[in-house]
Amino acid sequence: MATRMATDKKKSARRPMLTLTVQRALAGADRGGAPLRAQLLRWARAVLLRDVTLTVRLVGEHEGRALNHSFRGKDAATNVLTFVYGEDASFSAAPLAGDIVLCAPVVAREAAEQGKALEAHYAHLLIHGMLHLQGFDHETQAEAENMEAHERGILRTLGFDDPYQDGDGQ
Repeated sequence: MATRMATDKKKSARRPMLTLTVQRALAGADRGGAPLRAQLLRWARAVLLRDVTLTVRLVGEHEGRALNHSFRGKDAATNVLTFVYGEDASFSAAPLAGDIVLCAPVVAREAAEQGKALEAHYAHLLIHGMLHLQGFDHETQAEAENMEAHERGILRTLGFDDPYQDGDGQ
């Protein structure tokens, strides 16, 4: 009887579903090094806590700057922006919907400056954005430590080094 109940629980537990759309608003040199859809899918699935419908948009400096100015009041492009739609990332039965915007020239510049592999930096920023989408934040020291611990663990399972090994926070 106990074996059957354990088997039934395994059958009823399912992995969260991810619906992924990728938009590439890149031109010229910005196209080089941008991750493939399969990479983005693998990285996003590694951090799923619930069903998510996600658009990842890879943008250039101009669009990255305009979005950061419009939504955060900062007049410079940033590496990653996360937008949650329809709810506040609290758990419910409906899939969570959102966008993650990665600014390719900023990501490439940061990776070079920090001596990191471009792929590893993209993976870190997508995971960072996915955690934000699912309700994580880093406004307090405790939140930052919790979020960074999740990022480190997920990146380790994907075969990437600790992005904070030099003590750099996000």
